[in-house]
Amino acid sequence: MLITTTDFIPGKEIIEVIDVARGSTIRARNIGRDIFAGLKNIVGGEISEYTKLMADAREQAIERMIADAESLRADAIINVRFTTSMVMQGSSEVLAYGTAVRLK
Repeated sequence: MLITTTDFIPGKEIIEVIDVARGSTIRARNIGRDIFAGLKNIVGGEISEYTKLMADAREQAIERMIADAESLRADAIINVRFTTSMVMQGSSEVLAYGTAVRLK
């Protein structure tokens, strides 16, 4: 599956725009990460526990977006974007979405 943030793929011709492909996940913090994050907050610096949590969430959202595009029989996903929103205190949704297309 080709994935790009642009609205075209160099050297490829888009013959059909199918639909929006999307994938999301909701992740919650946990007490172990919160303790280490609280300590980091005191001394400053990157909170690597949360960085890893969000990176894993993005990867899962991408995997689910690809699965959605495959179910639509797409060859590629263009204009890929990410968004996030807080669902409730301590949990966030990560959404990956783009335009599923067929290529010549």
